[in-house]
Amino acid sequence: MQEIAISLKHISKKYRLFNSPQDRFWEALHPFNKKYHKEFWALKDVSFDVLKGQTVGIIGRNGSGKSTILQILCSILRPTSGEVTVNGRVSALLELGSGFNPEFTGRQNVLMKGQIMGFSETEMRNRLPEIEAFADIGEFIDQPMKIYSSGMSVRLAFATAINVDPDILVIDEALAVGDARFQHKCYGKFLDFQGAGKTIVFVTHDVNAIVKHCDSALLLEKGALLENGVPNIVVNQYIDVLEGRCGADKNLRVTSFSAGTSDSCASQASAVQSFINEVPLIDSCSRRKNYNKNEYRQGFERAELIDYLLVKQDDVDPAIIWCGDTVDLYLKARFHETVLNPVFGLSIKTTDGVVLFAVNSAYQKLRLPAAAAGDVLTFKYTMSMNLHAGDVFVDIGVAGIADGGEVKSFDRRCSIIHLQIAEREQFDGFCFLTPVGGIVAHHTTLRSNSV
Repeated sequence: MQEIAISLKHISKKYRLFNSPQDRFWEALHPFNKKYHKEFWALKDVSFDVLKGQTVGIIGRNGSGKSTILQILCSILRPTSGEVTVNGRVSALLELGSGFNPEFTGRQNVLMKGQIMGFSETEMRNRLPEIEAFADIGEFIDQPMKIYSSGMSVRLAFATAINVDPDILVIDEALAVGDARFQHKCYGKFLDFQGAGKTIVFVTHDVNAIVKHCDSALLLEKGALLENGVPNIVVNQYIDVLEGRCGADKNLRVTSFSAGTSDSCASQASAVQSFINEVPLIDSCSRRKNYNKNEYRQGFERAELIDYLLVKQDDVDPAIIWCGDTVDLYLKARFHETVLNPVFGLSIKTTDGVVLFAVNSAYQKLRLPAAAAGDVLTFKYTMSMNLHAGDVFVDIGVAGIADGGEVKSFDRRCSIIHLQIAEREQFDGFCFLTPVGGIVAHHTTLRSNSV
């Protein structure tokens, strides 16, 4: 049985909120213990286990309790109730510059942080070259940290946290201020830690990082644990929370239909024209050959997607696409209310949910005609599928632009299309950039003839 690194049992955390310092004073002195405060529960009966060697991501809206969880894990906060068990040495990067004294130099802070964690000064000095190299802040290592930029502070903090040989690494959104190269280096270190069997718990708003790097994920909302499980599923529910579709009266939908057949005898032109002219009375997506019956549906408000059609040259509803093929994707939506600025979009993902490409008509600044209640609009995307070999899933969606310019989703059908990408040319990575290579110069070294 795999060992448990972190265990939280029925954790709750309560804060007392006062309207003013005077209220705190009067409550402390009141002879009859009158309450001048309001109770705020940052966490409510949260329980979960993290197995040794797992990478666990925590997501949720601001104020949902994510940072409170991490501070309790690191013994910075004590829970109001519940039990916390942590097996192993914890290294934490909870907030920008946490644990550092701004009056001390970077080098002094690193030595002090190590001693707080139980290392001798000699041990930390032996680790300093590796910490300096990873942080890469140059001569600023010997300058007071109060003159550091936010990026320099987080570089040094992260370099220190990962080079003290922790069993458990805890990170709270601190990587958001790093530049692209530093983030790339940090995620490389993630992979090294995972390969070494370390346990990682981190908070982020980057759902792609959750899907790509995590073995499991937690979703928090208003201090409660809404979901604990497979990252892709948790991310879908997080999107529902963000868009206001999660609650007692707004249940999440998983749509399942039995697959049907399309008319394989029809030509491409007639099939496309029939699709454009047709106004189905019911949802017709399930008749497509590349339809995924395990799609995850979000929305169904104000408008709904009732059909789609994928066309590749002379092939209608293909399940296999060659890398570099150009395809047409037709989306059909019925509107239940008047929408002045409708929006259509799509997203292409790997099997584990990493987004390879996503776009919508608002991004492209396409002004679509207004739709009245009962109208059906058909939208077409043409794109070149320059993707690596493997299985991909396509999300499609219909939305509208609100008064403030925000795109408000009405119906989003996640992973509704399942495609297999095949390669004509061998390459690595996610996409094929159509390189053309050749030698442009050849200089030879003059050689003297031997006599």
